[in-house]
Amino acid sequence: MVKLRVKNVLIRECMAEFIGTFVLLMFGCSAAAQVKTSRETRGQFLSVNMAFSVGVMSAMYLTMGVTGAHLNPAVSLSFCVLRKVSWTRLLPYSLSQVLGAYVASGLVYLVYYEAIMEFSGGVLTVYGPNETASIFATYPTEYISLSRSFLDQVVGTAMLLLCILCLGEKRNTPAPPGLIPPIVGTIVLGIGMSMSANCGGAINPARDLGPRLFTLTAGWGVEVFTCYNYWFWVPLVAPMIGAIVGAMTYLVFIEWQLPDPNPHLDLSIPPTPTKDCKELQAATGNGVELKMAYF
Repeated sequence: MVKLRVKNVLIRECMAEFIGTFVLLMFGCSAAAQVKTSRETRGQFLSVNMAFSVGVMSAMYLTMGVTGAHLNPAVSLSFCVLRKVSWTRLLPYSLSQVLGAYVASGLVYLVYYEAIMEFSGGVLTVYGPNETASIFATYPTEYISLSRSFLDQVVGTAMLLLCILCLGEKRNTPAPPGLIPPIVGTIVLGIGMSMSANCGGAINPARDLGPRLFTLTAGWGVEVFTCYNYWFWVPLVAPMIGAIVGAMTYLVFIEWQLPDPNPHLDLSIPPTPTKDCKELQAATGNGVELKMAYF
């Protein structure tokens, strides 16, 4: 078994990001398939959100020891901006995450193939009451504008980064390392339950692009990219911007305001003499000797 260990560190990390994102999408897209194809008789909106949060928690426990469990190009980008991760990791991590999401979508499709075909009548489409593309990728509601959906994704991703960056900060109230995955999962659940009605709450470019590429190749066609006025680019670009906004907000409002871990003694404020020092001053009458007594 030792012979199967990959020696290249970057490859090992990419493998972790691949399998972590795969697990995340297996939980989330399977729940979406179950809810939609059963016409909400075997789960509802909350079921999908809970499944994605369990997927996040499980994937984090699985991969934290290798990469820290990014599972999201927007998270990887923010860590690069904050100099927590080398910029050379951004592209390999992102590609691994997209690939993991693609493969997971394919497996979900195989598992739920009969259910999808029965529900859709064998017609794979993006629009209409029997559409099935939203099982995999995210799509906006018909009433929302492109600019508003862009704002939606920026805000959702910014909230994610703002809330997770504090979890390991020792100068604040750090979470126990073993509890970070369920905490992050709960944060994702909260965002999904409160900020996903407009356009699905992707907040993760890999979570959207991987499944969208799969549906393109599996029979849904180019409509998955052209629909809703070429909306597909919003869950790719907006989360990346939102991640930077969230990271900068955390720095300005929290990290830069935390107490210095190694405060220096301010010599500009003279210490208050103690009773013993006053007696020493009276006995010697020498300010130099008194000053030496303080230090």
